[in-house]
Amino acid sequence: MSPMGMKPIQLEDEYSKKTGITPEDIAKLRLWLKTQPHLPEEHITDLDLILAFHCCNRSPELAKQVLDLNLTLRTLFTNYFENRKVDDQIERVFNDMAVLMTLDLCQSQDGTWPGLLIIVDFEGVTLGHLARLDLQNIQQFLYYVQEAILVRLKGMHFLNAPSFIDKVLLMMKPFLKKQLMDVLHIHTTGSTTVEKFVPIEALPKETGGKYKSYREIQDDVLENMRENKDFFKNESKKRVTEALRPGKPKTITDIFGGVEGSFKKLEID
Repeated sequence: MSPMGMKPIQLEDEYSKKTGITPEDIAKLRLWLKTQPHLPEEHITDLDLILAFHCCNRSPELAKQVLDLNLTLRTLFTNYFENRKVDDQIERVFNDMAVLMTLDLCQSQDGTWPGLLIIVDFEGVTLGHLARLDLQNIQQFLYYVQEAILVRLKGMHFLNAPSFIDKVLLMMKPFLKKQLMDVLHIHTTGSTTVEKFVPIEALPKETGGKYKSYREIQDDVLENMRENKDFFKNESKKRVTEALRPGKPKTITDIFGGVEGSFKKLEID
């Protein structure tokens, strides 16, 4: 994750990472973008195109599909992508839905990553919390991270798994593809099995690591958001105009009724 106050990555720094991506590759994607009247071409940056191209292992056709889907879901999944502004209520937003906001901001500052691990700490979670979960939110979040996130998803880990973790998995299972199930790892309270995947010292202090506390991390993330209000103003313009889409406009029903084509596959090592 990016330290607070960090500036957006410069393109020359991104190209120096030796990912195999060249300005010529991105220029070709830009030409394609100009032929898509429903996409907000003037608001899509070269870094957006790089992220899409990189997460799709430099496949131009797959990158086009994933970028289109990414922007489509940002338009349709209003619970996650509408009214993403940094204001006096940012702490409430952070607690409710700021995971994807944080991801977007950090990618703008870091550029491409080798991959992403999603780690969820269940410490303090009760059955009461489970009862309040919104299945639609779970469905949309899992669909987005499996199909449209602009990073190579390497796996998901549940720390301090409670005795009712089977109920959590039962709720998630209808929305999980086999590729994510294969890299979903459950770690019980007190176990050190997660260190096979992540150095223990890199985790927050509350989970036995040597990094900052959860509160310190939250403060850093919130401060980074406050210092980058304009980023979210600009991000809100990256939405699809379905009335201009060639062919039939896409709806939520289309998305969950079966999306045509082969979209992004999880990166499994």
